[in-house]
Amino acid sequence: MNINKRQQLLAILAGAVVAIWAGDKLVFSPLTQLWKQRGTQIADLRKSVTQGSLLIERKRSIHGRWDMMRTNTLPVENSVAEDQMLKAFDTWSQDSRIAVSSIKPQWKHNADDYMTLECRVDAFGTLPAITRFLYDIEKDPRALKIDAVEITSRDNDGQQLSLALQVSGLVLTPP
Repeated sequence: MNINKRQQLLAILAGAVVAIWAGDKLVFSPLTQLWKQRGTQIADLRKSVTQGSLLIERKRSIHGRWDMMRTNTLPVENSVAEDQMLKAFDTWSQDSRIAVSSIKPQWKHNADDYMTLECRVDAFGTLPAITRFLYDIEKDPRALKIDAVEITSRDNDGQQLSLALQVSGLVLTPP
């Protein structure tokens, strides 16, 4: 084989390698990346459609629960709402036989369409009394949420417990 043909063969091979490399960088890799992106996008869309279908199926129960929550919110008038909360804490403490030492209500205006009445409650009693008290709060139909609970022992035996509790009540303000 003479040198001229060898140079031509090497030039053709080098050109073929450059063409394959350019084809990979300019055509094959972008198409592969595009294929993967489309696959991810299709999976996300299928997930969204499935979630939407589930929401449509649960529409009646979601609306029913929202209507119940909306009707069980605290009244818009601050003094009436505070009075309701204080009476509720009194009822719960009597039912559970827990001693409430202080209740500190505070209004929070989080947004234009709602506000919350946060009550910091300090109480003490036995473990069954505290669990009953917490159960009564959770089972109340009002739109209440227990934000924080702290239980500590008041004696060496752990028979008397101290409860620090933060409860939020929802007030929907009309537009």
